[in-house]
Amino acid sequence: MGNALGCISTEGAREKTSKHELNLPPLLASFKGRAGPLSSLSSSENKKKKAVSFDGQLDEQALAAALLFNHHQRNNGNSLPFPRSQSAVYPSSGSKKHGLTRSSSSRPRSHSESLLTRPDQLVNQDLETNRVVLVHGGGFGAWCWYKTISLLEEAGFKADAVDLTGSGIHYSDTNGIRNLAEYVKPLSDIFYKLGEGDKVILVGHDLGGACISYVMELFPSKIAKAVFIAATMLSSGQSALDIFSQQAGFSDLIRQPQTFIYANGKDNPPTAIVIDKTLLRDSWFNQSSTKDVALASVSMRPIPFAPVVEKLFLSSNNYGSIQRFYIKTRGDCALHVPLQESMIKSNPPTQVFELKGSDHAPFFSKPQALHRILIKISQVPSKDI
Repeated sequence: MGNALGCISTEGAREKTSKHELNLPPLLASFKGRAGPLSSLSSSENKKKKAVSFDGQLDEQALAAALLFNHHQRNNGNSLPFPRSQSAVYPSSGSKKHGLTRSSSSRPRSHSESLLTRPDQLVNQDLETNRVVLVHGGGFGAWCWYKTISLLEEAGFKADAVDLTGSGIHYSDTNGIRNLAEYVKPLSDIFYKLGEGDKVILVGHDLGGACISYVMELFPSKIAKAVFIAATMLSSGQSALDIFSQQAGFSDLIRQPQTFIYANGKDNPPTAIVIDKTLLRDSWFNQSSTKDVALASVSMRPIPFAPVVEKLFLSSNNYGSIQRFYIKTRGDCALHVPLQESMIKSNPPTQVFELKGSDHAPFFSKPQALHRILIKISQVPSKDI
């Protein structure tokens, strides 16, 4: 979300500020009736089969994610592992069932990589927990984690992604969100319903870093580890806006009035930030596939403003008692590396990892590498801090 305040169109600011709905038909329509990736190959084109098959694999990934949304909506969330309060959670239901592939990479796996995704390897290890809860960033939704969910499930984990209030297919209007507590309520509901002694590995991306920090302060005994992926890792007393304002060029972006929606009138604070989807590839997804950019373009929703400006007060007894890990994204054009490093220096985590060549969305651009890091983090022994 680092550049989101500058990625707003005047047309988007004039849109209705009533309930925003996920628009899936354009994505589905873009694939409907398309010939299969190998259907038109002649014998003379066999040498191109591998490349064409790879492109077809990406088609299937984006389509599978879209179908997952429709399936979830038709079934009204009845298959969710957590009772549905006012949240929408994508369940751990097995990648084969939904046709999800391991990632967008066509590179053959090494022996060591294959071992990382064998379920029996994790079963035989004494992990503190194998449950992972994935929290999206500003404008995103649970849909963005579809590759990560598939990979984690194949490795023996229980992986769940949550739609925060007004995000993904959550029914609320983004403009009605008044504070961080309302925004993270679907996530908080998960922790209220966790059994005694149950723990999760909590993962946050982008603005999701502030969201998981809020929950870490409330439920420290239920979180085994916290992972920040190109995320706002706040020090006590900071807001996400405090972090973003440190980025070069931010002062120019913030002056643009068309970046905000004023659902309550111009005399009141903004209610949301609209994303200019024509700028997604250059600013957020500069290393991601065309299919994933298309998925994002029909799925992203406005970013609620109130959670961005709310300051968090984090204690050493709660937030500070949890092992934190930061994953840097080296090719990030939205949350620049110097800003990520500044957060790490100001609020040192337990360990820092790095994804080379990743844009702001490593779950799209570097799913395998991100997966391997998450596996490594899950295997770090627990310790008193």
